[in-house]
Amino acid sequence: MDMSVEQKGDVAVVSVRADHLDASVSEEFKRELAPVLEEHQFVLLDMGQLRFVDSAGLGAILSCLRKVSGNGGDLKLCNLAKPVRASFEIARMHRIMDILGTEEDALRAFSR
Repeated sequence: MDMSVEQKGDVAVVSVRADHLDASVSEEFKRELAPVLEEHQFVLLDMGQLRFVDSAGLGAILSCLRKVSGNGGDLKLCNLAKPVRASFEIARMHRIMDILGTEEDALRAFSR
């Protein structure tokens, strides 16, 4: 799983550079993201390159949300493609996490 991390103010912006987040890569995703979640209170996942997320991928993201929330932080998502956004809506995960259109919108949402 290819990811890059960039610090923008208090927020760690993680760009997920993959076209799918499914059962074949969900454990690797959580493992690679774990140090970021431990070191940063506020994390933004830029998912602009993802085209597919299955239930294992949704579970991996939910696990990350629990971890960062447990440390008093917050996790937000941005740049979701329509099929990926639909997966979040079907699972009703859009009700428990902030999903924003752009990175700029998400960074502003952290400052509120």
